Amino acid sequence: MAGLRFRLRQISRRFWFLPAVMTLVALALAQLGTWLSTNPGTSDDAPAWLYGGGVDGSRSILAAVASSSIGVGGTVFSITIAALSYAAGTMGPRLLQNFTEDRGNQVTLGIFISTFAFSLYSLRTVTGGDEGTPFVPHYNVTLALVLALCCIGALVYFIGHVTGSINTTRVVNLLTADLRSSLLNATELTDPDRNVQSPPAEEFWAEAETLLAEKGGHLQLVDHEGLVDLAVETGTTIRLLVRPGDYLYPNSPVAEAVPTLPDGIYSRLTVGDSRTREQDVEHAVRLLTEVGTRALSPGTNDPFTAVDVIDRFGDALCTLEDREWPTGVYSSDDKVRLVVATSDFEGLVAAMFDQIRQFGAGSPAVSIRILDVLAVAARVLDDPGRRAVVTHHATKLRDDALDATRNADDRVTIERRHRAVLEAAG
Repeated sequence: MAGLRFRLRQISRRFWFLPAVMTLVALALAQLGTWLSTNPGTSDDAPAWLYGGGVDGSRSILAAVASSSIGVGGTVFSITIAALSYAAGTMGPRLLQNFTEDRGNQVTLGIFISTFAFSLYSLRTVTGGDEGTPFVPHYNVTLALVLALCCIGALVYFIGHVTGSINTTRVVNLLTADLRSSLLNATELTDPDRNVQSPPAEEFWAEAETLLAEKGGHLQLVDHEGLVDLAVETGTTIRLLVRPGDYLYPNSPVAEAVPTLPDGIYSRLTVGDSRTREQDVEHAVRLLTEVGTRALSPGTNDPFTAVDVIDRFGDALCTLEDREWPTGVYSSDDKVRLVVATSDFEGLVAAMFDQIRQFGAGSPAVSIRILDVLAVAARVLDDPGRRAVVTHHATKLRDDALDATRNADDRVTIERRHRAVLEAAG
């Protein structure tokens, strides 16, 4: 069930989903309007706001609304995609994903397409002249005029909305929100009274049977509850050897179980062509890292964006001050049933700063800012192990920065900021 819900969420985010739903609703309204117009007594008791023109006028209005809505919509979105493709070269492909998943953009496209479909469907019902008895769908023509006004409003909204969405700060803010949400979902509040159950020792898995991957792809989702239920039903203990975000190679080990390998493990793993942020916290980090590293490329040379990304990483690290990673051990009736690999603080910090450190070693401003952020994180974090990870990355950054920095004053500043990290970590 978890995999099915995940697939449905993925489909609902597709760019075509909401416009398709709106188009179907528009066709249903067109059919309803036609029925109301053919209902006996409708013409005699029609309200004053209802369109009262004849056959020729109705055809002209519906044809004009249909042609203009699809023409303007197609032109505007084509130009927008071209502009976004150019901007994505600087900010990464996540910009295009934001555009396609944005509900405002989907609604705008849906308004244009549904207006076209409604008008075209209504146009076929207009008869008169040599075609037989004259018929005008008065309700349809009236609603078509209302939809035309909606198209104008949607066009004005869309231009302003897209202009703001290309802004680098907006992209960074969206990615930061995704990162914060992923971190909160992947971690839990620290509870000193929590009963932490340890996973079985390696000797326990000596006689385990191994499950191999059926096909290649990224592991997108793990149905933990389904795997625990499966282990309880079959009386087994399962250990996953991969975690969400890992790429599964065909015939590579995916899981193992003791005493036997039950059927149905692979069906509770969702494998796809790309990484997703539902359970893959490092994916959200890498998307933000990509913006920072692209900003440091020689063709872009935008250290201000890189500094903005570094600040967001500091925000994420400080968010973890009172949170801890789950153990990855699931039990039932005091018996371990499932062991899964989980992300950890060390891997998170490495995903945040390794690439930016490597790309920004020649930029003292970037190196100094990273050290400042690590110093703040060292003061906020209470766990000695996490502080050790922070100081380790600070030392690596200092070494790379000193090798790439020639100016004596900059080198002194880097050394001073590195000492500040060590002092903050105690």
